[in-house]
Amino acid sequence: MADADFRTLRLAYVRSADQSAATPARHPVVIVGAGPVGLALAIDLAQRGVRALVLDDDDKLSAGSRAICFAKRTLEICDRLGVGDRLVAKGVSWKVGKVYFQDELVYAFDLLPDGGHRRPAFINLQQYYFEGYLYERAAALPGLELRWKNRVVAVEPHEDGVALTVETPDGPYPIEADYVVACDGSKSSVRAALGREIRGQVFRDRFLIADVRMKADFPAERWFWFDPPFHRNQSVLLHMQPDNVWRIDFQLGWDADPDEEKKPERVVPRVKALLGEDAQFEFEWISVYTFACQRMDRFLHDRVIFAGDSAHGVSPFGARGANSGIQDADNLGWKLALVIEGKAPATLLASYAAEREAAADENIVHSTRSTDFITPKSEMSRSFRDAVLKLAKEHPFARRLVNSGRLSVPAMLVASPLNTPDRDSFAGPMIPGAPIADAPVRVGRREDWFLGYTVDRFTTVHFSAGGVPAPEVVAGLSSLAGAAIPVAAVVVVQQGADRRVEWPGAPSADAGTGAGVTVLEDAEGLLADRFDAHDGTTYLIRPDQHVCARWRSFDPASIRAAVARATCNA
Repeated sequence: MADADFRTLRLAYVRSADQSAATPARHPVVIVGAGPVGLALAIDLAQRGVRALVLDDDDKLSAGSRAICFAKRTLEICDRLGVGDRLVAKGVSWKVGKVYFQDELVYAFDLLPDGGHRRPAFINLQQYYFEGYLYERAAALPGLELRWKNRVVAVEPHEDGVALTVETPDGPYPIEADYVVACDGSKSSVRAALGREIRGQVFRDRFLIADVRMKADFPAERWFWFDPPFHRNQSVLLHMQPDNVWRIDFQLGWDADPDEEKKPERVVPRVKALLGEDAQFEFEWISVYTFACQRMDRFLHDRVIFAGDSAHGVSPFGARGANSGIQDADNLGWKLALVIEGKAPATLLASYAAEREAAADENIVHSTRSTDFITPKSEMSRSFRDAVLKLAKEHPFARRLVNSGRLSVPAMLVASPLNTPDRDSFAGPMIPGAPIADAPVRVGRREDWFLGYTVDRFTTVHFSAGGVPAPEVVAGLSSLAGAAIPVAAVVVVQQGADRRVEWPGAPSADAGTGAGVTVLEDAEGLLADRFDAHDGTTYLIRPDQHVCARWRSFDPASIRAAVARATCNA
């Protein structure tokens, strides 16, 4: 699909039937805000068969590049949403970062040193592309409605739903919803309508973003300078974007005048100081920002749920804003779908709040520490920072203290009440609550990736060292598919194992057992290594690809109990 010019795209306001209804129309889910988080959640729900209505007060996508760094976990979520390939094809993949102090390279780091992953550590991609691909995917899905120039101006929660008043070019109209999800950004109108607050720390500093279009032979790496000769006593960050666009962030200090600093005659000398007097470039976007680390006390208010920037915010160092918001949507979608379908009680939504509030706290801690290191506010803290940077060039221990932005990592939901605690001994990182690792697999004669077989629903992953397991194990795996909350079944056989189905009457198949069980070959042995899997090891994976439970042997009763616990049906 050819890319539209998402910067100039205008999305037409269309009068809806709800505006002429005699009584307010009722919707299962109303999502307020058609940014990355709102669109991701709407797509997720639509793919699960849940009708979603998205309301946005604007008629265009993101202005400027804004969030540009999208992490591996976000890309894996977007694979499930149907846009991962487009994002990676357009984006600039990278994994190496370099830290400079004054005029010297201090050290370099690799964010994904091991192989066997489908997606890169990060891509850089302008937010208008990210939103545009999500928008086009959303517009193509049945059961998903997008309404532009529809501004929510009143929110009235009731015991059995939420009443909304929506302002449009044709005047206001009322609707109702079983649930409302506020994805309407840091200045959330839903939050204001409910009289809720977002609290935190505003940092007394300003940064200039200059998106510069130019041809350069710099590698696709993240470069961060502390106190460089071309911008003394401040910091600078450089990233490559698609279309020959480069993001440059210049620290300005708290006293800088935002309006003055955005003027080209102020920006050009800064860019030339970095690139050289003869550099040829043109500006794509210029902005000055001040940032804060903050969050709401609670993300769940009965039938009104907050996600993304409406619920929490961090500084841009570390790319934890948009990536965290996409994880909010990933966490909420399957839970909200089960509740609406009547397969789980409303108490399941409390786990969304608990898990994502904890993730927000972790992001705020890392973001605050990054900001304090990058922008020291006293001579003592600056002296400490500079000493650390000097030591880091020669001493690895000091590099752990350098903080140019702890880059986004997926949340570890280890304290979640949805997890079933281990009863067996395991090693490695795939503990209950961890996001699962990817690895190459073979499906018959076809090369593929493991994560693609663990999407949208609970999945049992059973490791078998000797090929397809015994018929009674396959029958037990198959029986889980018919439960009230279906559980898909995947058997992972070791590299080179015999994958034939060997019990009487079973069809011969390369990719399955003929009993609703998918058979994958661990193509490089990485799955067994990453999951610390022996013959018989069994994992239960949540619909958002986090480990739910694990055992050293297959037991259908334990799996059913773990699913009940993970859906608050226990």
